[in-house]
Amino acid sequence: MAEPALALIDFCSIAAGTRAGDAMVKRAAITTFRAGTIQPGRYLILITGGVGEVDESYREGLRVGGDAVCDHVFLPDAHESVQSAVGGKRSRPSADTLGVIETSTVPAVVHAADAAVKGAAVHIREIRTGDGLGGKGIVFLDGELADVQAAIALGTGVAAPRGIEVRHSITPAVHPALLREIGETSRFKR
Repeated sequence: MAEPALALIDFCSIAAGTRAGDAMVKRAAITTFRAGTIQPGRYLILITGGVGEVDESYREGLRVGGDAVCDHVFLPDAHESVQSAVGGKRSRPSADTLGVIETSTVPAVVHAADAAVKGAAVHIREIRTGDGLGGKGIVFLDGELADVQAAIALGTGVAAPRGIEVRHSITPAVHPALLREIGETSRFKR
């Protein structure tokens, strides 16, 4: 069974994003609609639901948003762990190799996370979306070293050709102190 569809649109204008969001929810019946500002002065819209409805709503958002769209992604069968992580769910460490993909936009990191988790035996620990990151997206992955290496290659492989800045790291045998620290949250301020 295919997973529900997910789409994310990052707008460079809050005004344009707000107008596009209204058009998106009017266009098709979607399951999830989350919208709001992220740093630095951008507007992010996340939708989920059936493939046809999400695709129709997503296309309407792109049309109405026009040149105010900074980045976007449509995943017709987004992996369940990506959907959960974008919704704020975090997972505990399952292995001692940590992989991190950092992108200059949220849609790019969601696309990277989906490719990574579908193509390698890794777990998503957390996806951070925009706020507190200057609009960037970050995904933390863990697994066995070879799997994390494969996941990072797959994730960066889908993000880089989009012209989005991408950075990554792989840390084998992560020190327990760091695992404890990022196990609670990747945010500095608690």
